[in-house]
This record gives sequence, structure tokens and C-alpha cells, in this order.
Amino acid sequence: MEHKGLTIHWLGHASFMLEYQEKIIYIDPYQIGRTRPDADYILITHDHYDHLSVEDIDNVRTSETIIIAPEVCRPKLQDIPSQLKTFAIGAEKELPDFTLTLVPAYNTNKKFHPKESGWVGFVLQFGDVTLYHAGDTDVIDEMKSINADIALLPVSGTYVMTPKEAAEAAKTVKAKIAIPMHYGTIVGDISHAEEFKKLLGKNAVILEKE
Repeated sequence: MEHKGLTIHWLGHASFMLEYQEKIIYIDPYQIGRTRPDADYILITHDHYDHLSVEDIDNVRTSETIIIAPEVCRPKLQDIPSQLKTFAIGAEKELPDFTLTLVPAYNTNKKFHPKESGWVGFVLQFGDVTLYHAGDTDVIDEMKSINADIALLPVSGTYVMTPKEAAEAAKTVKAKIAIPMHYGTIVGDISHAEEFKKLLGKNAVILEKE
């Protein structure tokens, strides 16, 4: 999907590849195979195996790749021969190709992603396009301060939001385009994405896995 010069590829689960001005950005690469383009940036939301996969990072990184993650991920990433940058929640960084803010991601009614773990979602600014990758989260109060043109939201329940909760999150962040994720691999299936789209109507876009 292309929107104002930003191309978004869903690679399954919570994994995306973004293309912007000839730069390649991966978010949470997991089971993405070995034939993808080399990464300029890799963004990791937290250190669960299906989000921080060293094998998948190795498949797309070079020695010049910039890896960005919350500080808690450092032990699993520090030996990878790339440029590692770890930040705390709330950090706002202006990178050469986009700006980046780390925002909270946590569960409110389940125990899988505790707030105190310091795991994150990302708000990325590409020119005049704001993209929000929510990470593994429920609907949280901090979403009220996010305004996103595009929101990538988990919909599979169990560990993250249900479709109904994800639709609420999309409205909270005022998403013009809401893309469901976190289904079809470990938990959830296409029915969760379809329910999400039914609740949001034309603002929801279901991407084909690439």
C-alpha cells in the first residue's frame, strides 16, 4: 500500500517493511525469509521471540543497518554487528530519514505485556505522514496523545487487543487508515481482521501478506 510516498508491506504477524525515499525500514521482522531487501533501519518493539528475532534481523541487516529498540532489548541485540541505538519510552529522535518517538505499549487486563517492562510502540514521521505501530498493547490512555495518519494495530485478542478494542484504538488515535496486524501466525486469523474492518468501515485496510 502506498500513501504520500510511503509504501507499506505487511510481512505477517506484527512485521512490516516500509519504503520511504529509497530507504528500507523493518519493524519487528519475524519469519520473513531470506530474500528481502537489506535494511537501512530495523525497529524492535520488545524482546518477545516473535518481535525480536535475531535470525530474521540477520537475514536483512548489514553492518550499516541502524537497529532501534527500547533499552530492555539491549542484551539480545548488543552482539549483532550493526549500529544499535536503544532509547527509553518518551524519547523523540530526529533521524536522517524520519523522526521517531517511542510510546508505551502494555496490557491493562492481562499479564503478558506489563507496563513496567518498558516495551514500546513507535510513532514515525515521514514528511507530512505520521505512522503509528502500536506494538503489543491494549487500549491505553497514552493513545489519546497520538494523532496518526496510519495506525498499525494488533487485533487478535489473547495477548493484545480484540478487534473491537483495536477499532476503539483506531478512533482514539484519529487514524485515517487503520491496518490490522498480529494475526495469522501465532494467534488469530483473517476473521479478526475482517471483524476489525467491519467495525471501522472504509478507514480500515486489510493488507495481503507479502
